[in-house]
Amino acid sequence: MPVATAAAQGNGPGVRGARAAGLSNASVALAGEVWSMGNNVAGLSEIQQPTVGFYAENRYFSSALNVGALTVALPLGQSVGAAVADGAAPVQTAAARSWARHGVVAVEVQRFGAQLYNETRVGAGYGYRLGQISLGGRVDVLQVSIEGLGSRRVLLGTLGGQIEIVPEKLSFGASLYNLSQSKLASYQNERIPTVLKAGLAYRPSTQVLLLVETEKDVERNADVKVGLEYRPVPILSARLGLASLTEQASAGLGLVAGAFQIDYAAAFQQSLGFSQHVSVSKSWGK
Repeated sequence: MPVATAAAQGNGPGVRGARAAGLSNASVALAGEVWSMGNNVAGLSEIQQPTVGFYAENRYFSSALNVGALTVALPLGQSVGAAVADGAAPVQTAAARSWARHGVVAVEVQRFGAQLYNETRVGAGYGYRLGQISLGGRVDVLQVSIEGLGSRRVLLGTLGGQIEIVPEKLSFGASLYNLSQSKLASYQNERIPTVLKAGLAYRPSTQVLLLVETEKDVERNADVKVGLEYRPVPILSARLGLASLTEQASAGLGLVAGAFQIDYAAAFQQSLGFSQHVSVSKSWGK
């Protein structure tokens, strides 16, 4: 059944942010946004301002499959980066980029489902950048509740890494979700999915971003995902994505309005129908 299939996948890493959703979740190589907390925690390291974000998802027009997430990211310490010569104007290029001296911490609260079946996740993460390499880790407490059967809590760990192979052009990202293979229940040895993601992000120009990623659950076939983001003007983005295993196509739009980033995406799966995603984030400070 569609509902049972979707619910069974709920305690996996999931999607964070409508930008990632518009790219069919080809997001492991994305960095510098609050949604890196869920997509690849190493990407937190490029956040330079305190940021808060809210994400909502509705799967297949079913209220039992709603997802909501609130994430807050906080850079620690003054920004550091490549030095700028005395008297020279700083330019936002690969040579002048900066990041928080002591890394970035983030917390996330997420809920999936409704009264009959729901999952609540509370997580804390940290990302740190050194040169062209970023590393990160997060810990989650996941509670799964089924009406009439009670609740169960488990502790999960996730690691992530990213490297800029060619600064501002080509980067690689990888993430391992539930590295401890935490068990949800003794019955049939039921465990939280352990998921490995790896992918590349290539930027042939300042307006175009191409992404390719593979995601492998240890108990399922690999899912290959591709995404395209086009930014005709600095404040507007258009996105397309495809995923092979789920046979899903997606599209989305993004808008920058001052300190706000607003994104919307829709995804279509032939057997299950449409999903909708919306996210809003806001940054503070210089």
